Amino acid sequence: MAKRVRVRAPELTGKGGWINTGGKELGLAELRGRIAIVDFWTFCCVNCLHVLDELRELERKHRDTVVVIGVHSPKFVHEAEHGAVVDAVERYGVEHPVLDDPELATWKQYAVRAWPTLVVIDPEGYVVAQHAGEGHVHAIERLVTELEAEHEAKGTLRRGDGPYVAPEPERFPGKALLLPSGNFLVSDTTRHQLVELEADGERVVRRIGQGGRGLTDGNSARSRFNEPQGLALLPDGSVVVADTVNHALRRFDPVSGRTTTLAGTGHQWMQGDATSGPAREVNLSSPWDVAWWQGKVWIAMAGIHQLWAYDPDSAAVSVTAGTSNEGLVDGPGAEAWFAQPSGLAATPDRLWLADSETSALRWVDPEGAVHTAVGTGLFDFGHRDGAAGQALLQHPLGVTALPDGSVAISDTYNHALRRYDPATGEVTTLTTDLREPSGAVLAGDDIVVVESARHRLTRLRLPEEAVRVEAVAHRTQRAATEVAPGKLLLDVVFQAPAGQKPDTRYGPSTRLLVSSTPPELLRTGEGAGTDLSRTLELDPSVPEGVLHVSAMAASCDDDPHNEYPACHVHQQDWGVPVRLTETGADRLPLVLAGMDAQTP
Repeated sequence: MAKRVRVRAPELTGKGGWINTGGKELGLAELRGRIAIVDFWTFCCVNCLHVLDELRELERKHRDTVVVIGVHSPKFVHEAEHGAVVDAVERYGVEHPVLDDPELATWKQYAVRAWPTLVVIDPEGYVVAQHAGEGHVHAIERLVTELEAEHEAKGTLRRGDGPYVAPEPERFPGKALLLPSGNFLVSDTTRHQLVELEADGERVVRRIGQGGRGLTDGNSARSRFNEPQGLALLPDGSVVVADTVNHALRRFDPVSGRTTTLAGTGHQWMQGDATSGPAREVNLSSPWDVAWWQGKVWIAMAGIHQLWAYDPDSAAVSVTAGTSNEGLVDGPGAEAWFAQPSGLAATPDRLWLADSETSALRWVDPEGAVHTAVGTGLFDFGHRDGAAGQALLQHPLGVTALPDGSVAISDTYNHALRRYDPATGEVTTLTTDLREPSGAVLAGDDIVVVESARHRLTRLRLPEEAVRVEAVAHRTQRAATEVAPGKLLLDVVFQAPAGQKPDTRYGPSTRLLVSSTPPELLRTGEGAGTDLSRTLELDPSVPEGVLHVSAMAASCDDDPHNEYPACHVHQQDWGVPVRLTETGADRLPLVLAGMDAQTP
């Protein structure tokens, strides 16, 4: 076996303390003898949620040798609240210990630069691998198998139960819909069900689904969902369900109580997969919300930062807007960038969307062009009313069309319901003191808000006057990386996993795309290429900004006797805040997979 690069693992520290341990404090000493997979995540990040799902099978298969440790590393201010982290751990079914690190102490010690990042620590306490992004579990499992054999032989492997202690269960509603009967249909995300409530929004009429994770069609007692979210009423009275973690669209018939699958295979879309075709044959990626507009079901495909559409006449799906790059770029649908679109609302001339990671309200016109009403990008957020050009939101998840042509925004991390009026271009606050509102629906003169973290629907009379709120503005809590002005070597580190080699059958196996905010930060080096290393030139007159880096690498099983080797695409987008200083670094390493050879 080739000698493996190892670096002593820093201690796990976080001011928020430990979750899912029954009150016990953990450290590297308690993990000695086990293989630790440290998952740096934040609960706003859909790619982080994908990794949680990827890890479930590995945790089950290697439960006596592997301990997964989540290190919650917040992007938004709300995510630094300990109670919010506790809620998120339960909402997303996290079944391993989680360290709440609101000040990013452990993030900094491990030199992490992206959500999500996975770090593998061997039984002797050394870091042996790091992976940024999703889709790496196949490589990590191979490494785990090697480490099990290696440390079993050395006598340094300790088998046994892990430190996970389950919390008391709660329910977390995701989205709601008003049925023609006057009842409400709610996606009970954590319980993997739909729930029909009476018009009071409280009394349960029936539950749809068995209540465990799964993808099964049938009647209310037989069907199964997996963290369903968005709901949309179709002209025939049936309901389309965004079955998020099943990567599928489902159809629920309120009359018969039957659920069928409309779109998706149950597998997550990955780079290189089809982007159009028969709906049941095309992979989707974390559909978060749905809306009926222009004769089609529009899909907020949060997992790949795009909008898709399902055509019921042809039973086909296709991309309608977005490149799959994460960010805020307006223009024709094929050129636009989104960042986890999570809420949709249709009016005759606009499809409104809550673009959560850019804290933005955006809309699509009938010709398919994308526009931004509120929001500036990935790193600016807060609670500020006034002219839309300077107003701020914080990770909104829902949007609701109002009768006067304005829209209500479920401003999730501000715990508020906001309003944007296209006629005046003004943003106001309708109400506060909500708890993580994730959607809202009109019911007569009232608006019924889904308070996800209060586990309830809250009915409000639409206020005629706005609430006065003291303005606050924030930027991401991540510390800027100090780099030298002028020449900067950007190094994306990629090492093909053991047993694999770069896939060069159809040309270069790598791709690198670089841009910056503001654009003036980069004198040279922007654009696309195939080399994962590139020399950038930074303008000394621009003191700080963000480097946007998107990298992709493909690898296949290295077995000459296998006619059909398994191939994998590794991809990650980074937004790296940088500050130019004369004493800053002249090299910026970003680890896609492997270990940086220049790590001290």
